[in-house]
Amino acid sequence: MVKADYPMCAHCPTKVCENRGGKAGDGPVSLEKAPAFCPMKLMPGVFTEALSEYDKSSVREFARLASVQEFQCYERLPDGLRTKLTRIEELIQFARKCGYKRLGLAHCGGLAMEASLLTEILENSGFEVVSVQCKCGAVPKERIGLRPEEKIAGAENWETMCNPIAQAMIINRTKVDMAVMLGLCIGHDTLFIKYCDVPLTVLAVKDRVLGHNPLAALYTSETYYRRLKNKIE
Repeated sequence: MVKADYPMCAHCPTKVCENRGGKAGDGPVSLEKAPAFCPMKLMPGVFTEALSEYDKSSVREFARLASVQEFQCYERLPDGLRTKLTRIEELIQFARKCGYKRLGLAHCGGLAMEASLLTEILENSGFEVVSVQCKCGAVPKERIGLRPEEKIAGAENWETMCNPIAQAMIINRTKVDMAVMLGLCIGHDTLFIKYCDVPLTVLAVKDRVLGHNPLAALYTSETYYRRLKNKIE
């Protein structure tokens, strides 16, 4: 078993926090079988602190609605438990649960078609949609220090930089109830999250090779993408 003095839930062999087989009303979960790196052992005070946040009425209600939404993604049928909602359907249902009317869509220019389709679906579902593309501002990449040879379009061509900070500022100032991030690049998405001041969810992330489905590389990491598991010395 991996030894560490920091949480490593991804390595946990026991998953005691899930308390599978436990019944409603049972006492506290036993940590006897939890590994030493379990955050419940390493940082017990965090959970007391976190619960005090859930005790705030607005946070508690948001968390409750999120759990209700999770529940509604399944249905019990005679042959067992089944899933039934796509991520887009979940987005619509959850936004309605929260009473949201105006959504902010921060999308990549490379996913303009997807952004248009999503906007149509959301508008047909009764929402106002503020959409902001990543290239807004028309700022050349040289402004942030890119060298000519680092431009995708070629050294001699104009290339507009992605502008996630401006996307976040526009969404903040248009008074949306919730922001939706669609396909921003790694790093650009980080900046958008940092500067976004409203509740934020992610509909999809960018993966140029796998059709914006990065988990496909994990699912094939024992076959086609086994190179991803090569250990670097």
